[in-house]
Amino acid sequence: MTDLARTRPSALDQLPDRDPEETAEWGASLDAVAQAAGSHRASYLMRRTLERAESTGLALPPLLESDYVNTIPTAAEPAFPGDEAMESRITAWNRWNAAAMVTRGSRDGLGGHIATFASAAWLYETGFQHFFRGKEADGSGDQLYIQGHASPGIYARAFLDGRLTEHHLDHFRREAGGSDVPGLPSYPHPRRMPWLWEFPTVSMGIGPISAIYQARFNRYLAARGIKDTADSHVWAFLGDGEMDEPESTAALALAGREGLDNLTFVINCNLQRLDGPVRANFKIVQELEAQFRAAGWNVVKSLWGSAWDELFALDTSGALVRRLREVPDGQFQTYATRDAAYVREHFFGAEPELARLAQQLTDAKLTECFHTSRAGHEPRKVYAAYRAAMEHKGAPTVVLAQTVKGWTLGPGFESRNANHQMKKLTGKEFRAMRDLLELPIPDSKLDDGLVPYVHPGPDSPEVRYLQERRAALGGPAPARKVHAVALPEPSPKPFEALAKGSGNQEIATTMAFVRLVKDLMRDKETGRRWVPIVPDEARTFGMESLFPTAGIYSPLGQTYDPVDRDQLLYYKEAQNGQILNEGITEAGSMADFTAAATSYATHGEPMIPFYIFYSMFGWQRTADQMWALADQLGRGFLIGATAGRTTMTGEGLQHADGHSPLIASTNPAALAYDPAFAYEIGVIVREGLRRMFGPEAEDIFYYLTVYNETKVQPPMPKGEGVEEGILKGLYRYQEATAPAEDSPRIQLLASGTAIHWALEAQKLLADDWGVAADVWSATSWSELRRDALSCDAAQLKGEDRVPYVTRALAGAPGPVLAVSDWMRAVPDQISQWVEQDWYSLGTDGFGLSDTREAARRHFGVDAPAIVVAALSRLARKGVVRATAPKEAAERYGI
Repeated sequence: MTDLARTRPSALDQLPDRDPEETAEWGASLDAVAQAAGSHRASYLMRRTLERAESTGLALPPLLESDYVNTIPTAAEPAFPGDEAMESRITAWNRWNAAAMVTRGSRDGLGGHIATFASAAWLYETGFQHFFRGKEADGSGDQLYIQGHASPGIYARAFLDGRLTEHHLDHFRREAGGSDVPGLPSYPHPRRMPWLWEFPTVSMGIGPISAIYQARFNRYLAARGIKDTADSHVWAFLGDGEMDEPESTAALALAGREGLDNLTFVINCNLQRLDGPVRANFKIVQELEAQFRAAGWNVVKSLWGSAWDELFALDTSGALVRRLREVPDGQFQTYATRDAAYVREHFFGAEPELARLAQQLTDAKLTECFHTSRAGHEPRKVYAAYRAAMEHKGAPTVVLAQTVKGWTLGPGFESRNANHQMKKLTGKEFRAMRDLLELPIPDSKLDDGLVPYVHPGPDSPEVRYLQERRAALGGPAPARKVHAVALPEPSPKPFEALAKGSGNQEIATTMAFVRLVKDLMRDKETGRRWVPIVPDEARTFGMESLFPTAGIYSPLGQTYDPVDRDQLLYYKEAQNGQILNEGITEAGSMADFTAAATSYATHGEPMIPFYIFYSMFGWQRTADQMWALADQLGRGFLIGATAGRTTMTGEGLQHADGHSPLIASTNPAALAYDPAFAYEIGVIVREGLRRMFGPEAEDIFYYLTVYNETKVQPPMPKGEGVEEGILKGLYRYQEATAPAEDSPRIQLLASGTAIHWALEAQKLLADDWGVAADVWSATSWSELRRDALSCDAAQLKGEDRVPYVTRALAGAPGPVLAVSDWMRAVPDQISQWVEQDWYSLGTDGFGLSDTREAARRHFGVDAPAIVVAALSRLARKGVVRATAPKEAAERYGI
């Protein structure tokens, strides 16, 4: 052993050594090898020993990195099952049409991306020809998360398959209308193209985390007896630059921990992101390998093409492998663009052994290896990697496939830093591409400046082969199919219970919602389809009563004796558990929600997810995922609990939410409600179930804010139009009792917990100032706005439509004063459609730590503040004395 090895403290010093003499002999043997044959030989022997130990089942921690070589040696590659020449022609047609589509569109400044698909074409084609299962067998098939920038290649394949026409391709990125053929969205957008795309992925980072939770949800469906998903495999195609996004790696440990061998990541390692190298001074492949191995994944590296076989065979000392591992990615990209002389000098000139190796190679061989020969461009190597991924059990697999960005597009594109921004090829570049791909396109077709689309014909051998392969694999892919399965209406009893109120018991609206769902989960027909999702705050939201009855999903069940087992509401995990308790990850919870919310299409099994979260950490933290949820046509209930800026006593700036409904209003698919009472929650949820899961299901989702402030929940008023008003967003909850016939009048609009301040203000105004105030419950400011905008659009077309909010308040005497526990911009959304004088109060600014009463006084939204604001508006109109506002402020200590 070295002196350092003898003196360095080791964790192994704490373990018993039954034979120190034998241990010393092993160390001495290692030292001898290092001295006699060199450190590289000693390292090789140690790694062989560790590999042997792993193969025999010895419990040793694995190495996190391997050499910069292919995981599967050429000699071990399985036989390729397809017609490689035929598949090469198919891929060539798709490469051409993808480039042609983007180039033709660039005439009008539409843009598009060429280089990504050019590098990844074989990664997709090999999957489509041999692995990706369609939906025609079991309605599920495989789930494909396709890299957004590769969409032109997927469209080109659909064109070859006959699913798209030239007219479609010419309307790439033309969706605004003006054609009888719908345009093609720029990226995978299910909402824009719901028969083809299944998952939106171009907001980078969302694809990886969504794929992990989709694979996990597939297991959840099977464990709960909803559907057998054993044959479904999730494939996520990602870029090496995309892996910088936090969401890309946030859930790797979950996939490894739960052994999701129904999941494969394919990371296209072309070593480039949008502006330059991914890891200019480092090696992204090695970094990713270590990261995935540490998270418990199986890693398959597919780096070098067959041209490298000769180089590796000549490398008898390991010098080539060492050099490949030490060269940073930025330099390797340079090698891919320089001549053989440069490669000889700067790569092989690093040490004499490499220089001698290079002397045995021609310039043509060096250029081929360093310019184009990557495993990701060879179907046999891609097939070998995918087959290894499918055969590996007990862990998910990541395939790290090395490619050249812009491959086959010519030297102006290949490995260039700017190629992500390059949107077209010149005529000369198209001719060179045609020759390289050996496509039968005459020069005469390329002379008019408008590069043509090419198709071998619907009865050509290429198209027949493609369609036969897809038929054998279960039909077209990618594909999205909606199975119209309406869920029966649940029993009315849970809703009737909320309509009766809580009697003398004080309960928060959060608890009212939880009680409602708990009752709905008992429904014989639909109860098992509810998917409760919570990010480790179930007890905060009063959901612990669900633990022993519904159980928390775990693929291992409960392998331990829980500390609270002797309590009624103990923490119960089960293999068929219904609750998804995701730990402290809102991003993971949203990915869970999305998988459940789209199960009606992905698997033909409608599920009813509700995701309950700290209000502040919903839209503020994961709004991008909620936008993707809308794109994916998800359906379910998002519940922002502990809502509002002043209800979270003592929690302070980063917990006090005053703006989520405003963010929610920006999402066209989100129906945002801020209910004040339990019965309003019942009406909204019942309507949501009808609209999302009834016979005419809509592609929407609901966002409800609920509060942790306990109040007596009143019974539902019996007046006409109450239910309609709850759903449309506004109804008069309590009419004023005028102190006198000629009393000044005002309208108080309040949402959520603010209704209680408004009701208190109503009494103060009447008792202390002789003012009659009507109190309205504004259940949804954004739905009122949505209706008003729809009316405005109709009026532009000549229709005479009046917004609901205008009609509801028509004739209501006095000014309108709106108040909520949100910033003023939330109620101000509807101000332009209110004919009366408008004023609002809100909680603008950062939250703070204090009691509810002090916080509301600080923001000026409590009952006395409402009174002062109301008197101020009335004084402006001259119906109360001008000094009344000041007198009220002094009286109430404002």
